[in-house]
Amino acid sequence: MRKTLLILLFVLSGLGLKAQYGTISAVLDQLEERRGINKNLKNVNLDNSKFVLIKDFDDHTERSFISINGNLATYVEVFDDKQTGKSSSNVFTGDIVRSRDNIISLRADKLEGQKIGLPVTKTLMLTKQKKVLYLIDVNTKERWIEESALNKK
Repeated sequence: MRKTLLILLFVLSGLGLKAQYGTISAVLDQLEERRGINKNLKNVNLDNSKFVLIKDFDDHTERSFISINGNLATYVEVFDDKQTGKSSSNVFTGDIVRSRDNIISLRADKLEGQKIGLPVTKTLMLTKQKKVLYLIDVNTKERWIEESALNKK
């Protein structure tokens, strides 16, 4: 009787541990996603995708856009002056390189079609949270959100 009870207790505790293992695995996946660690984004296609970053200051608003088409990229900066209501923009074009570790390097060496001496460079990490793609700037930790997800909200 004791052996049967002990074996039954052992089997039930083993099943409980297996259930807890699944829960712990799901929690760890969520934490990794929150930190931006996604190893399964190698097959995500970024062709014809656009990302947006909006910064609001007291006197102006800065909107930045990155458009990716193959290995070519367009980087647009738009500055809106709140006092005068005027906008100015810079349109940079260049190329991108994507590594196997979801790191994207942007090098924009043309300003409105003219070569510039010092290209604009960005190092971005591709991540996905709640089915939305983000680019996180490695140096400044700014988060660029996919434009299609911004339009859904």
